[in-house]
Amino acid sequence: MAYAGFREFLEKLEKEGELKRIKTPVDPVLEITEIADRVVRAGGPALLFENPKGSNVPLAIGVFATRKRMSMALGVGDIEEIAKEIEEWTKLPSSMPSGLLAKAALLPQIGELAKNTAPKIVSHGQCQEVVKTGDEIRLSDFPILKCWPLDGGRFITLPLVFTKSIDGKRNVGMYRVQVYDEKTCGMHWQRHKVGNRHHGEYESQGRNIPVAVALGGDPALTYAATAPLPDMIDEMVFAGFLRKRPVELVRCKTQDIEVPADAEIVLEGYVPANERRTEGPFGDHTGFYTLEDEYPVFHVTAITHRKNPVYPTTIVGRPPIEDEWLGKTTERLFLPLVRLFIPEIIDYNLPPEACFHNLCIIKIKKRYPGQAQKVMNAIWGLGQMMFTKVIIVVDEWVDVHNLKEVLWVTTNNIDPERDTLFTRGPIDVLDHASRQMGFGSKMGIDATQKLPEEGFTRPWPPVIEMDESVKKRVDALWSQLGL
Repeated sequence: MAYAGFREFLEKLEKEGELKRIKTPVDPVLEITEIADRVVRAGGPALLFENPKGSNVPLAIGVFATRKRMSMALGVGDIEEIAKEIEEWTKLPSSMPSGLLAKAALLPQIGELAKNTAPKIVSHGQCQEVVKTGDEIRLSDFPILKCWPLDGGRFITLPLVFTKSIDGKRNVGMYRVQVYDEKTCGMHWQRHKVGNRHHGEYESQGRNIPVAVALGGDPALTYAATAPLPDMIDEMVFAGFLRKRPVELVRCKTQDIEVPADAEIVLEGYVPANERRTEGPFGDHTGFYTLEDEYPVFHVTAITHRKNPVYPTTIVGRPPIEDEWLGKTTERLFLPLVRLFIPEIIDYNLPPEACFHNLCIIKIKKRYPGQAQKVMNAIWGLGQMMFTKVIIVVDEWVDVHNLKEVLWVTTNNIDPERDTLFTRGPIDVLDHASRQMGFGSKMGIDATQKLPEEGFTRPWPPVIEMDESVKKRVDALWSQLGL
């Protein structure tokens, strides 16, 4: 299902009892965060603040905060429906080897996907019903949040940041944007992100890079901007796949770049070469503040928006919080792609309490010695999974989504010295504990049953379980026990 824009999605949420309108004036500085944080943690509805203080633009928050709303955002009954579709799409002949040959075998399918879901350029878009340039540009028109007390200012937290490489390949990422003044912002694209790479290409030639920041539109577009896609897949193609309809894009008024025609608000501008400014602090999804650092500067050359736009936003903070289901959706949708390259993986869990990238719990069908370590190293070499700080590998009978069971099995099954693997590599730049920004150590824990070939010579004890015949007899007696 494709939505005609963010407003249609909000209408759907309201019809399903998943959205609450707030008419009371509330301050975007801290107050909205506190309200939204309480509601999200209680499993409450999305919120539409109709009268945010200091702005005439309504603010929507919490729209992705539950599994149901995330499924609704992608137009399905449950996100597992899309995971199953991706699994079918990635199936290869049983005789096909894994690894690079599997990737090569998928190239024709990727080409077909791109052809069928490629975005379309249109001449007009609702995102340009109002166009403001020059002295009309005022970022203060919008109810941009200051989320946490020590934040360095107000931050745009749900932006779709559009860039192109020198050779014209599009990327859409989600990088927070700190508002410095009416026309100038900090652009927090981290060193490992594609937006940063595109900027580096322009910067090496002393050129400004055109940038557009879109807010709203079909919620599938917002999710696609967060997805850890391979470089070969355009986020707008992926969004077209999710919504079963190509995304319509319109050319910006002042920059050579295209944006979703159904967006609520678009900031057009550029990031110059060799200009940096202090960005932060920012209360981040780790639950800690990301401290100040120097980042590129985004200069706004135009603001376009719908008539009577709605400002979409989110908050991040001590997990689990509103971004939980954006992350868990990625976990479920990308499992088939992970299994394409590491086929012994049965399932995995990226707990939101561990900020997703800090812990990956994997279950495998173990067949040979050292297989757990093989899986760890494969994960660390797989796209953005390189940021995984801790990996725990368990046997196929363990429920990786039951953290109590995982802790029980892990602490019982390991000899810490023997079963812990340490290595070094790239670390998420938000990790405040690593020895230096972006580089640090990682740990893998082999919590599988040990094999004789791995040097384990003692008998491995069975798990305590009741006989099935006894369970059935007790089931028949249960109604008579008064319990």
